[in-house]
Amino acid sequence: MECSATREGAHVLIDTYGRVATDLRVSLTDRCNLRCTYCMPEEGLQWLAKPDLLTDDEIVRLIDIAVTSLGIEEVRFTGGEPLLRPGLVGIVERVAALEPRPQMSLTTNGIGLKRTATALKAAGLDRVNVSLDTLRPDVFKTLTRRDRHKDVIEGLEAARDADLTPVKVNSVLMPGLNEDEAPDLLAWAVEHDYELRFIEQMPLDAQHGWKRDGMITAGDILASLRTRFELTEEGSEKRGSAPAERWIVNGGPHRVGVIASVTRPFCSACDRTRLTADGQVRTCLFAREETDLRAALRSGAPDEEIARIWKLAMWGKKAGAGLDDPSFVQPDRPMSAIGG
Repeated sequence: MECSATREGAHVLIDTYGRVATDLRVSLTDRCNLRCTYCMPEEGLQWLAKPDLLTDDEIVRLIDIAVTSLGIEEVRFTGGEPLLRPGLVGIVERVAALEPRPQMSLTTNGIGLKRTATALKAAGLDRVNVSLDTLRPDVFKTLTRRDRHKDVIEGLEAARDADLTPVKVNSVLMPGLNEDEAPDLLAWAVEHDYELRFIEQMPLDAQHGWKRDGMITAGDILASLRTRFELTEEGSEKRGSAPAERWIVNGGPHRVGVIASVTRPFCSACDRTRLTADGQVRTCLFAREETDLRAALRSGAPDEEIARIWKLAMWGKKAGAGLDDPSFVQPDRPMSAIGG
């Protein structure tokens, strides 16, 4: 079959199932200043060598190609921890100057937001997603192996004050640690005007210790929330291609989301393409195959050739992640290396 993404005039990242990618996730670094138990071992990982990482210029060039030639409308900067990237503010500023200008967001652990939120907003960042799994500092230290809970809380406040809104808070519930905190987290999010989203724990830990039968499911989370709140389903027409199913809390205006990647896969509506910190295209967070754009960049390939390679990569995107398949094989790179 001819790849329709290579036909003259087709300036989109389309796959064989008719899905069009308009959302680009860009991992800026594989490094992180936390050691979350569901992501990496306490001693950390073998980080990418600096020459393997894309430079600031290379990142901006690839985003430029994606936005101006491939129909990308949204750019999310991820990591590792993207606030550890020294050139982050400059990258945001340069991407904000593109025509057309994409919507820009950042997924972060929040530790560095207190000192960077104002500069990121001035550079053109639209909003942030901050990971916070617990309101209890002792549990935070157990989950992340770092005593930085206060820094995250202050980072969230700084993001809200800088108008990086809506500020979304991502929470993962773990058995025996914070599984009882869903109602408390939602009450706190409503009080502080954050949009809370619970994410089912996914098989992306470097230790390969994830087990489906031990995870807290979307059903578990919703049942816990309903012990204290009235939840009204927002509906699929408002959800679109967003990964989170959302519920209106106590009649509104606040909402809570649940991203049920494992028990309620949303692959059929996926609109994402991913770029790793070392310049590889990944069609899915759970993919085991990658397509090298860094080599094309550094060999002097023109933008048109890079766009062609990217289109071909996305044309081969699989129907789904297969998390509900007993034969599912976990990706060989941890989440910190491919961007969450």
